[in-house]
Amino acid sequence: MTLIANFLDYLRAELNRSERTVENYGTALREFQTFFNSIGEGITWETVDTDIVREWIVYMMDEEDKKPATVALSLSALRTFYKYLMKVGKTRKNPTAKVQSPKKSKQLPSFVKDECIEELLDNVDFPQGFEGRRDRLIILMLYSTGMRRAEILGLQDKDILQNEQAIKVTGKRMKQRIIPVSTELLSEIDEYIRLRDEHFGNGFEGTKLLVGNKGKDMRPDEIHRIVTQSLSTVTSQKKRSPHVLRHSFATAMLNNGADLQAIQQLLGHESLETTQVYTHLSFEELKNVYNKAHPRS
Repeated sequence: MTLIANFLDYLRAELNRSERTVENYGTALREFQTFFNSIGEGITWETVDTDIVREWIVYMMDEEDKKPATVALSLSALRTFYKYLMKVGKTRKNPTAKVQSPKKSKQLPSFVKDECIEELLDNVDFPQGFEGRRDRLIILMLYSTGMRRAEILGLQDKDILQNEQAIKVTGKRMKQRIIPVSTELLSEIDEYIRLRDEHFGNGFEGTKLLVGNKGKDMRPDEIHRIVTQSLSTVTSQKKRSPHVLRHSFATAMLNNGADLQAIQQLLGHESLETTQVYTHLSFEELKNVYNKAHPRS
């Protein structure tokens, strides 16, 4: 049996936890295992450190839009699991020991200002050829659609709906939505596909729209690296993840008059409450403008 399976049996037999708790803990641990497997090779339960746990918390809140209470439950599952591993002699350290649960009041999401994105897309020189075209397309597509990282990674060529001038996106729990896009983005996708097929020829092994430098499906960490490095050329802010471009999309749409419910549908949010955080974000921007411009502020 796996470590997780043994632990879940321990919860039932020794700690007398409810079946619902056992199920929730199992889900959290499997999600964490998937996460640390995606960020680097050779990471195991024994080699996980505090930084990886903290990175997971950020990922859950920023990439998956999970509420602080849900994140706290997942962290509690991980804490209990590591106490069990220490008890049975599978590890000598608990990487969750110094990690605090997120506060209930979630911080306003970070975003990159419109002018910085325009500078990046219009004036920054990306490398010539397939890789440069792909990297620029990733920035343009994330900013133009508000897709999550997992959603852009899941795109296939057939999801680009040229006639409808739209992209079909598969989101959380396999829910699909249609996002209208610009002719500029469609042209960029067309040119990227042409270069990709020409570059790899018979060596193309990918099944998705976006592929890595060796012709295989891209990994989450590759998308993160491309976005982080690209945004660093136009902004010094600390948060430069793919999800920041999602926030930038939503903020730009709202600031330019888009209806909140329309933004909800474009982002694939199940609840309007999740989308309303951008209202507060725009209000913060409004206060900054007021404080700088009004003579009596």
